[in-house]
Amino acid sequence: MEGTSNIGGGMRPEHAALAREWKRLSRAATFVAVLTSPALLLTFLTVNHWPLGWALLATFFGVVAFRGLIDVVAHWLIPRPSLWGSDEAERHEDAIARRRRWFWRGKFRTAMFLVVFSFLALVALNLILRIFGQKAGLFGTLPLLRDLLASAGPQLIFLMLQLPLFLLFNFLILFAPLLAFGIMQMKAYEPGDADWGVHLDDVRGQKEPKQDVERVITLWQSGDDFRKAGGKPERGLLLIGAPGTGKTMLSKAIATSFNSPIMTMPGSGFAATFIGMDVATVLVLLWRAKRLARKWGGQCMIFIDEIDAVGMRRQALSGGAAGGMAPLPPPQRFEDLAFWGPMGALTSSQDLILETRSWRDRMFANRAPGPRPVYPPAIDRAGQRIADFIFPGGMGGMGGGLALNQLLVQMDGMDNPPFFRKLFTKRVNTFLDAMYVIPSKIRGRSLRLPPPRPRREQLYFIGATNVPIEALDPALIRPGRLGRHIWFRTPTANDRKDIFDLYLGKVAHEGDLDSDKRRDELARITNGYSPAMIEQVCSMALTYAHSDGRSEFGWGDIVEAMTTIESGTAQGIEYVAEETRAVAIHEAGHAVASHVYMHDVLSTRLSIRKRGGSLGHHQAIEKEERFSSWRHEEVGKLVWTLGAMAAEHVFYGENSAGVSGDVQSATGRAAFMVGVYAMGPEPIDLNGARFETEEERQEAEEEIMQRFEKIGLRIINRADFSSMSGTDVVASILRDRVKKDAAARILGQAYLTALCLVRHNRQQTLRVADALVERKELHGDEVVELLDRVALEAPAIDVTDETIWPKL
Repeated sequence: MEGTSNIGGGMRPEHAALAREWKRLSRAATFVAVLTSPALLLTFLTVNHWPLGWALLATFFGVVAFRGLIDVVAHWLIPRPSLWGSDEAERHEDAIARRRRWFWRGKFRTAMFLVVFSFLALVALNLILRIFGQKAGLFGTLPLLRDLLASAGPQLIFLMLQLPLFLLFNFLILFAPLLAFGIMQMKAYEPGDADWGVHLDDVRGQKEPKQDVERVITLWQSGDDFRKAGGKPERGLLLIGAPGTGKTMLSKAIATSFNSPIMTMPGSGFAATFIGMDVATVLVLLWRAKRLARKWGGQCMIFIDEIDAVGMRRQALSGGAAGGMAPLPPPQRFEDLAFWGPMGALTSSQDLILETRSWRDRMFANRAPGPRPVYPPAIDRAGQRIADFIFPGGMGGMGGGLALNQLLVQMDGMDNPPFFRKLFTKRVNTFLDAMYVIPSKIRGRSLRLPPPRPRREQLYFIGATNVPIEALDPALIRPGRLGRHIWFRTPTANDRKDIFDLYLGKVAHEGDLDSDKRRDELARITNGYSPAMIEQVCSMALTYAHSDGRSEFGWGDIVEAMTTIESGTAQGIEYVAEETRAVAIHEAGHAVASHVYMHDVLSTRLSIRKRGGSLGHHQAIEKEERFSSWRHEEVGKLVWTLGAMAAEHVFYGENSAGVSGDVQSATGRAAFMVGVYAMGPEPIDLNGARFETEEERQEAEEEIMQRFEKIGLRIINRADFSSMSGTDVVASILRDRVKKDAAARILGQAYLTALCLVRHNRQQTLRVADALVERKELHGDEVVELLDRVALEAPAIDVTDETIWPKL
């Protein structure tokens, strides 16, 4: 018999034998239960005089209850076999048996509780009667207990209904106003409602991100077709980029173009004063989104702006000492350290600005707004006092961590069947299994409710953030949640040209601004501008034109609008003639040095108009953006920085206090060259001088190096850089004597180069300064053409010529 058994396969023999015995026991228990049914039916008919129908029904439930009791007792006394290695049919039968046992065990426990509770109530009532002198048997108090329940029962039921309502009212009075402020920030837009006047064609300067988003949205809208083909669409998108790069604008364009409803919610809206309120906010958001999805054919998009407010790493949300984040690395580039003023100048005097990728990223990051408050200040203060009273020690709110957990749960639960439908199916099928006599299948047709399917509605999530992706919780950004990451870069010159094409097409302007030359020039001179700033420039330029009685604006209006909106607006201050000329020569020295020694850079602005703490400034932009630089390029930037000091010495024989920011920046760059970049001074070229021995050559070279070092030591600025980075990296490098000497030699070489340049091009430099005195400010091609026109030349420097050396 054991050899013909189909139990088993990979089952152990003892477990297979135990499983067979369980089958025999189940059949025997069913046989016994059926044998007792006639006697139970006769009892109901003859003793209780019940009608036949009620007697049959009571007999049926009595038999199955007896059968369930045998199962419960048997499973309590006899161990169950392990079904590891059994076939699917055996596992299915075992699952049915377990459900039957679970069903009847719960019913018997409930019945036992009611019996015990009734008995204790009977005993208590009997004791009360005896205290008041009424002696009665224990079961003699049953009529009195029945009368008490009949008279007081309705009042007890009414009271039991009232208490939850009172608790609910108290909760709403205390928490509903606070919860409402979070819910009020949810905005629901149905097709046709969400029109901000922004379409996908209006999103400029972000070609690749826009294409990625359009591709994903197309898959979302294709719905079942993509799934039938075997694909699994992304559940969510994460838009990552600096503030002002177009993330919110793209979301508005999606809301306008996406033919499905959309819910919008700021990440700060999930913040809560009390534990659990943020979870309620998430549930309300998902509930409203699902309603919209059902109404509009099964799809709804949820856009969460500033999702970092709720989606930070949970260590950071819990307020740990390190916030769950690794300490910031030390600066690896000098530009990471030197970022002064609202325009991110390389000098503390704010007169040198070079647009690079890293500079632009930092400019946009500095414009990031602070966290938006969820509640009005008075409500926030009152809620905080209550939280401090209820949760002393700061245990209220949990920093949004519960909201993040609930959001993750809801994202994972999108493909699950509805809870109540799943519960109903489970209860009905368990009841049918527990009746024993109702088979699960007849001729292959199931007699049970089919498993519930997930709802057809699909929710898609889009989050936007300007924090590094490493700061977000890994569980939030993994595949299946916000697993598709789309990066928004800060607008380059080409991107800004594309943005100007959009906004200039919407306003009246002179035809000169439509030429490619002017559009390129506009893109170059708007260093660090965001799309919103470009739109504002165009609008303000038109305002200036209309105020002068013109219907169209021109180049001059745009330049004036730029001057007005920039941080550090140009001040209408007139210098004295002598100072005007000195500032012009200072800035001309920068421009001349940049034009000759920075071949990968174009000048974009040259000004002697006072902005903030700067009397003038020179701006430039990289022709081609790169991520690294060579030594000769770093030296070129040093010559650019020291060009103003050299020009002052050439024209005045001394330098002004205005070079303090220049020499501080030059000191920092030279320190980075020797202490971070592993660069050193240029080898000495003695211009073909002959020496009898190698020792004499080395002595001559060292003598020249000493002269460079002497110049550099005079230039070195010991101003503190720690205010920019938290630690003074430059000072730590210069504390090393060898590094300090090397930095001084590099500074000396750069200064001598700048000095020889201005001397060799004295008249050309003067012409640049005179043009600057006349115009006050030059932009774009005006600067480049002026520098080209004066025909600057790089000098041939012979260090053996004593006449080139400055007198110290």
